[in-house]
Amino acid sequence: MSQAAQSIPDDAIIPPGPSAQSAPPDGPAPAATPGRLRQLLRPELLQSLGLGLLSLAAGVLFWHWASSTNLNFYVNFENVPGPGKVFASFLGHLQTEIFYTHIRVSMQRIVLSYSIAAALGIGLGLIMGRSKIVRAFVMPYIEVIRPIPAVAWIPLAILMWPTEEASIIYITFLGALFPIVLNTLHGVEQTPEVLVRAAQSLGASRLAIFGHVVLPAALPSISAGLAIGMGVSWFSLLAGEIISGQYGIGYFTWNAYSLINYQDIVVGMLVIGFLGTASTAAIKLMTKPLLKWQKRTR
Repeated sequence: MSQAAQSIPDDAIIPPGPSAQSAPPDGPAPAATPGRLRQLLRPELLQSLGLGLLSLAAGVLFWHWASSTNLNFYVNFENVPGPGKVFASFLGHLQTEIFYTHIRVSMQRIVLSYSIAAALGIGLGLIMGRSKIVRAFVMPYIEVIRPIPAVAWIPLAILMWPTEEASIIYITFLGALFPIVLNTLHGVEQTPEVLVRAAQSLGASRLAIFGHVVLPAALPSISAGLAIGMGVSWFSLLAGEIISGQYGIGYFTWNAYSLINYQDIVVGMLVIGFLGTASTAAIKLMTKPLLKWQKRTR
């Protein structure tokens, strides 16, 4: 070893840089939890949540006041049970197995009929949006059948299908189908033609244009149609269950009305509202990852 190297003191050795240092003994750094927490606790989100809770509380207070004072001013609350009675009835039903059976049967019908409607509606809407011949052929059927309410389909559906279960699913399917088809068609029609021509000028095939230009442009409308279709499917399902069902939350509500059980009527209505809201929120949550590009373009 040379004399110059021996004269360098130990404390003058330069420590290795960050890339050469070993990882801390406790392992890798944790995920950015504070960042996620700040995202969840955004002021506008907290404000929206607070206003929603305040609105619900005001509605429950008005309901309690109107039912306790037997309010009869245009709307008659004399026979409307108060929130306390409804909540007590709801807790009682939570302890029975048949109540969960009603909810399970309704959810099964919704999942099956809505899945068929979503698959057929999106596919048909995409084809109609890109083919004038198919649109001219199919649109008259949609415009004639779409205004028919679900209740009007019940007698014919019972005659058409071999079982009551199949007729209920068919009616629910029709309710979800038309919003999905029309919103998908609208989304395809709103695709900027300049993007299609640009892809054509670059040599893209029709299938590539459809998959990389038309479908992404139509996704916002498709997402809206799926959410609307879920709400309409619940309306159609309940209409079918009221008339021809033996199980389901719609049958539960109608049976409570037949027995003049006012508390259970409101319980059924609130459960329907909660299930409809939760299922629509689930649809929006599932389609949200497909729409991330919207935030990047803002």
